[in-house]
Amino acid sequence: MLRAAILGLVAALAQPALAQTSGFEIYRGEPYNAKVPDRLKGAETIDADMAIALHDQGVAFIDVYPRTRKPEGLPEGTIWREPRHDTIPGALWLWDTGYERQSDAEKARLEVGLERATGGDKTAPVVIFCRADCWMSWNAAKRALSWGYTGVRWFPEGTDGWQAALGADLVKAEPADP
Repeated sequence: MLRAAILGLVAALAQPALAQTSGFEIYRGEPYNAKVPDRLKGAETIDADMAIALHDQGVAFIDVYPRTRKPEGLPEGTIWREPRHDTIPGALWLWDTGYERQSDAEKARLEVGLERATGGDKTAPVVIFCRADCWMSWNAAKRALSWGYTGVRWFPEGTDGWQAALGADLVKAEPADP
């Protein structure tokens, strides 16, 4: 029993390291809000200064932050207001597209959104982000690479890094269903 517990612990601790060095077959699951690696193989990892420069050049930005849905089972008459999500100006918010496992709708949203953002050019630069230390951006960028996109720029600092560099230069995001 002790041996099984130790093996389980070793496997759990090895998962993040495996995710950082693996090919395209493994995506990161819970917890998504955790330290991310310094790079993603095949993508250019960028900082806030580079993100700002690319934004100024008109490069497409994709935000993969999840959308908060109305909780099931609320008492009748309860007023639900979806929480506001702020993003980088001009970014396409492809919500829920950075999970480890994707539904068909989430996969299609990311595929169609990438095609729309790049004009169908898989070599065009595209910046994929979420918040700082958010594995969802890593997963989405990794998926884009696996689908043949070669211009992927991964911005691991996300909206937190953008805001720190520019102040409160974020805007209200509108969920996209391309």
